[in-house]
Amino acid sequence: MEKAVLTSPHVGVGVADPVIDRLVDDLWLAHAEIDLSARSEPLRGAAYRYAARIAEVTRGEHAEVSALRGLQVQFFDAAYDDMWPGQRRAAGIPSSRDES
Repeated sequence: MEKAVLTSPHVGVGVADPVIDRLVDDLWLAHAEIDLSARSEPLRGAAYRYAARIAEVTRGEHAEVSALRGLQVQFFDAAYDDMWPGQRRAAGIPSSRDES
């Protein structure tokens, strides 16, 4: 979905696109899977914020596409922490903790 948002000239400009509509539906289904299987609230929250921003950009409600990167990093950090609590990430893998 993020790739479609970043590459499609029609996303966010009010043009009906059945492919994009289907991807948005798939995005929310994927979010529901994460919400149901996540062990931690931080992952649930990060997944929701990331999905919601992608959907907003797709509908043209939020113009700042670059904001997706930060939410993506937060989502992946939360997913890593949820799957491997207490373990440090390997060197060379960027995380939001590297930016602070």
